[in-house]
Amino acid sequence: MQQRDHLTWNSPALLGRQMDLLVFGNAGERMLAFPTSCGSYHQWADRKMPEVLAADIDAGRLQLFCAATNDAESWYDESLPLAERAAAQGRFDDCLRTEVLPRMAAINPHPVLVTVGASFGGYHAINFALRHPELVSRVLSMSGVADIRRLTHGETDGAVYFQNPAEYIPLEHDAERLAALRRLDIVLAIGRDDPLCSANEQFSIALWERGIGNALRIWDGWAHDWPFWEAMLRTYVRGHD
Repeated sequence: MQQRDHLTWNSPALLGRQMDLLVFGNAGERMLAFPTSCGSYHQWADRKMPEVLAADIDAGRLQLFCAATNDAESWYDESLPLAERAAAQGRFDDCLRTEVLPRMAAINPHPVLVTVGASFGGYHAINFALRHPELVSRVLSMSGVADIRRLTHGETDGAVYFQNPAEYIPLEHDAERLAALRRLDIVLAIGRDDPLCSANEQFSIALWERGIGNALRIWDGWAHDWPFWEAMLRTYVRGHD
């Protein structure tokens, strides 16, 4: 399997910051993968995750797009006020919606879009899908951060709320959005001994309480590392088991 392309541009949504995508494959369902906290766009390639998906990629069943993030300028920059950190996340969301997805569609118009990520990448996969359920078909969060307040010392405000699924999902009441959210195939895979497990369990319950089906899959042990994420990806690449 060969890397197909490296796309890079200066993003208007990110105020001129460089945005990068690595693309593997030529056809099939589009999978948008996010790195772990502050990770590079080539992190998944470095960790050989495209090889995990090689059979599907080579057969034209899946095309993998590995994205950069702006974590270091948003949630991980504790020198910024909360509202500015949330605003930076909002700009990243805009970049994905108005720049990344159109570039993906120009390469491959397949209607199925899957968002996936591990650890903090799981937050991005969940948040983008739940903010834009009309654009996404499946979500796979592996050992994901289900509540952004983990990075804000428990604090929140109006700006944080709209970037934190653990806050906005329990209060979602819009019938059209709920219908779209209920069409998503959501998998939350997490280790039983992972400190993030409890938040994933609570988030799964919050989704079900709004009628949003999801598969909470609790693995034995800690399961918060790349060998486990490789196994999770293999297990859930087609959705919940």
